[in-house]
Amino acid sequence: MHKHFALLGASMLVLAAAPATAEDERGADIVVTARKSVSQDQPATRASIDAATIAATVNAVNVEDTLKYLPSLLVRKRHIGDTQAPLATRTNGVGASARSLVYADGALLSALIGNNNTNASPRWGLVSPQEIARIDVLYGPYSAAYPGNAIGAVVTITTRLPERLEATITAGTNLQTYDQYGTHEKLPAYQLGATLGDRFGPLALFGSYDHVTSNSQPVLFVTASRPATASGAGTPVTGGYDDVNRTGAPIRVLGASGIEHQQQDRFKLKAALDVTSAIRLTYVGGLFRNDTDAVAQTYLRDAAGTPVFAGTVNSDGRAYTLAPAAFSGGTYAFDERHWSHALSATGIGAVDWQVIGTLYDYAHSVQRSPTVVLPAAHGGGAGTITRLDGTGWATLDAKASFDATPAHRIGLGAHLDRFELASDRYATDDWISGREGQLNLASRGKTRTAALWAQDAWRVAQAVTLTLGGRYEWWRAYDGSNFSLAPAIAATQPVLTAARFSPKASLAWDPSPAWTLRASFGTAWRFPTVGELYQIVTTPVAAVPNPNLRPERALSEELSAEHHDEHGSLRVSLFNESIRDALIAQTGPLNGTTTLATFVQNVGRTRARGVEAAVQRADIVPRFDLTGSVTYADATTRANAAFPASVGKRLPQVPQWKATLVGTWRPADGVSLTAAGRYASRFYGTLDNSDVVGNTYQGFYRYLVVDLRAQVRVGEHYTLGLGVDNVGNDRYFLFHPFPQRSFQADLTWTL
Repeated sequence: MHKHFALLGASMLVLAAAPATAEDERGADIVVTARKSVSQDQPATRASIDAATIAATVNAVNVEDTLKYLPSLLVRKRHIGDTQAPLATRTNGVGASARSLVYADGALLSALIGNNNTNASPRWGLVSPQEIARIDVLYGPYSAAYPGNAIGAVVTITTRLPERLEATITAGTNLQTYDQYGTHEKLPAYQLGATLGDRFGPLALFGSYDHVTSNSQPVLFVTASRPATASGAGTPVTGGYDDVNRTGAPIRVLGASGIEHQQQDRFKLKAALDVTSAIRLTYVGGLFRNDTDAVAQTYLRDAAGTPVFAGTVNSDGRAYTLAPAAFSGGTYAFDERHWSHALSATGIGAVDWQVIGTLYDYAHSVQRSPTVVLPAAHGGGAGTITRLDGTGWATLDAKASFDATPAHRIGLGAHLDRFELASDRYATDDWISGREGQLNLASRGKTRTAALWAQDAWRVAQAVTLTLGGRYEWWRAYDGSNFSLAPAIAATQPVLTAARFSPKASLAWDPSPAWTLRASFGTAWRFPTVGELYQIVTTPVAAVPNPNLRPERALSEELSAEHHDEHGSLRVSLFNESIRDALIAQTGPLNGTTTLATFVQNVGRTRARGVEAAVQRADIVPRFDLTGSVTYADATTRANAAFPASVGKRLPQVPQWKATLVGTWRPADGVSLTAAGRYASRFYGTLDNSDVVGNTYQGFYRYLVVDLRAQVRVGEHYTLGLGVDNVGNDRYFLFHPFPQRSFQADLTWTL
């Protein structure tokens, strides 16, 4: 731990943060370099957003908020500060987190230790909105520079680097009004942050600090199947609500749980040393601290008005038996301390090159949960302690690009990574502060991938570029083991190895300066993660690993036409993706019981095809900007010998339609008014689409969310932001209930 503090100690002296609305020369140079790499060396459709646009148009408390209006993307963020916010793309759902990649200044934020919407969600907490300079998104696996996890999209976040003294401070607040079943709450959140940076000759330093305190709506609801016949058994209680579950069966909603209160801190230090005019050394370090406490709320009261959490109760003439875990399962304390480091050397000249090494470390990750019944558990008692300490990953990349001839731009690279899972669960006599007792659940495993890649952008003619590339990967999964006390499991899992080649091709034609037509093809191998192979999870939804999974192979194609001029762009893309041996997590009853569990399986073949249209226009009429997108996806299971009922059905969590629309009016200098909308059609959560009811707990429903934001520059140093998210108070579920109407205000001071 001391090495982390030594690396980041300087950041404690420069604590600072706020929306990055100011531009500087050196920062602009960095953005231009990044854009060159994306647009010229990467043969893929892209979308981008910069700091000024984010500040003006997005009510952004967390960095993942900044992506919500980009084409086809969906971040399943359940509330402010959510650490389980996976990224979904135009062909993949929120349960396929390993089919996209997220980087910040070259450091991998995608948690490729799993492929789910819980602990495998990207580690967004290492970046705050205030430090962003630019975000670029590449769609599809068409660049040899990225591994097979780029099937859906690659998100690259570039943070600021100062040329002169700069400082910002921001303070913000958000208030959600939530009303669902018996939960009626006003849920505040607060943000305070600052940035500070300067250049000292060849050395540029930038530090940031960001604090968020948040209160969530319930993440979970406690339900029970409603008996078909009346009964007089059980303690008479009042409260509860009749509803149906996602398969249409009658249920009784008895309470809410997973109601989170969070305290989060982010510390960042970025240092860049220009060794020469062409060579730069850069270090980026981050610390994320998260302290979460979750509580449960029962809707049941006995004759004396006392809350009831367990036992056999009688509600509206029907008997229900509540296990101790019904409410205590959604009560927990979570303490995290994660470190991220990235060290790179970059050169620009006849050969552009970079060597970068990154490290992400779960230095401290502890969740405490009670196993005794509430309300007694509020004072302590038996429980479990789950540790992920030692989990993390390390990557090393070396790459170069150069003009071999005036017609050939060559890119070469090598890659090495290692992902490690270390998950232990212990019994404890006191779940609040007790020591670890007997080990009752353990999951261990590692994966390692080495890769070589090459790419040639060949200018066949003045207006035609053919990009050919390939990536060869050697993958190994090893040191896998599982232990469980009950049921009794003690297994050393087999070593798995695979070597795969992924060819890529893209043909771009510029028939005129304003038009680009592109045809792209790419294969991608996505190897199983350590979580899919080895991790056993029991709460809140059990997960059963499979140590014999095969890699999934994606075959992707895209045809796109883009018109671009000084006012923006208009693009239409046709896409098709076919995946064999698709690794899909399916939630269903565990071993014939009513306990839900998640199983990962190789599905024979899936296909997702469709069309995406995106527009970005500045001054479409004077002082009015418009951006928007519409995506249609026909995503279905084509072959599945293990589950024939799923063939022909829609893929889980991939809606048929997605759309965004953002309009910004600038009635005067320093004033911007934005209205934005996000839409998705009906989702399904199961392979066979048996979840016929969407708008209920554990269901997946459509949504239409409209957001408003106003930004006003007040004097030379202050900027005021006011906004409302979900103006229409759309109430919808994506398995979990999602935020209702929220009001936001933020004030930024800039030096």
